[in-house]
Amino acid sequence: MKARLPYIFIIVTMMLNSIGIGLILPVMPNLITELTGGSISSAALWGGVLATTYAVMQFFMGPTLGNLSDRFGRRPVLLVSLVAMGLDYILLVFAGTIWWLFAGRLIAGVASATFSTASAYIADISAPEKRAANFGLIGAAFGVGFIIGPAIGGFLGEIGPRMPFMAAAAVALANATLGYFILPETLHQSKRRSFDWTRANPVGALISIRKIPHLRGLVVIFLIFTISHQVYPAVWSYYTIERFNFSPKMIGASLATFGFFMAIVQGGLIRVVIPRLGEMRAAQWGMGMNFVVFIIVAFLSEGWMLFILMPFMTLGAIAGPALQGIMSKLVDDNAQGELQGIFASVTGIALILSPITMTSIFRYYTSTEAPYYLPGAPFLASSLLEIAAMVLLFVIAKRIWGSSTNSAE
Repeated sequence: MKARLPYIFIIVTMMLNSIGIGLILPVMPNLITELTGGSISSAALWGGVLATTYAVMQFFMGPTLGNLSDRFGRRPVLLVSLVAMGLDYILLVFAGTIWWLFAGRLIAGVASATFSTASAYIADISAPEKRAANFGLIGAAFGVGFIIGPAIGGFLGEIGPRMPFMAAAAVALANATLGYFILPETLHQSKRRSFDWTRANPVGALISIRKIPHLRGLVVIFLIFTISHQVYPAVWSYYTIERFNFSPKMIGASLATFGFFMAIVQGGLIRVVIPRLGEMRAAQWGMGMNFVVFIIVAFLSEGWMLFILMPFMTLGAIAGPALQGIMSKLVDDNAQGELQGIFASVTGIALILSPITMTSIFRYYTSTEAPYYLPGAPFLASSLLEIAAMVLLFVIAKRIWGSSTNSAE
């Protein structure tokens, strides 16, 4: 049991962190409309710009903090990130203009390295054959947090759009305190390496992909998949308000339900599906599921249908940990932090492109300029990206491993 404590601690830490993030999602549309005086359609575009601002900072800082964790250890980087996130939420409580929100997103973009550092932490304490499943448990912890966070955030949002930020700040700082007392270091001194700026910036991190055979194509697939899958956080709140007239409480309930099924998939099913199908087939299967679900979501006519469809929405998330597992086997143990930095950079690029793209599509197809009204148009765009990623993965699998797509296992 003692040997598993670090693993348990990091999962609990990620769950508490996701609670803080989930708390604020149901109220962001109302807060933006309060600060700008615009409609939900225009608020969505502002939300996309804010998300892109966050992603730009994540893109530039993710590799730096990932490499710092390879040099100084996972624990200090993780704790500093958590404290920064707590201070960011406090700043957002007092936001008086939309530009104040931008400042908050800048800080949050830096603090978001929590996730890449946590993934490196999991890689440190996991056997290579267990990493894909254990990466999925980070997603499960995130899902559990999303069961609790959005539900509370939706309830508090009925009181006022700033109340969830107060709760999120308390959760983030409590999370940092918990980590300080119970989170041990996992990267031994003998495995640490010197900090190198050429590898600690997003360009350097992406250039380093060339050193590892076959990694570049897989990273491109991971990028396409992430752009597509980010349609959910990018437009969910705005889409459900526009299409189904959801209140903050209903947005919170829908996100909490989504998180419940995500926890089941990534915390349970993923540990069965990936070993049985193999990482390659699991990735292809997950993308195929997303392709079908996105098309269905685009044309839903009633809000209750979302809840019926949610188990199938979350099944597609299996593709992410499967791709991470494939790539983690291609790098040495002392470069797992660098690989997570690469993931952070790629995710950062996706988060730069996806929110502004998806919210722009949403705004256009909910405006009078559009040839027809279709709030679900961003999901159709995501379905096209999923099929493109599936085809590319099939081609790369044939090129690298021959006719058997499971020989990567």
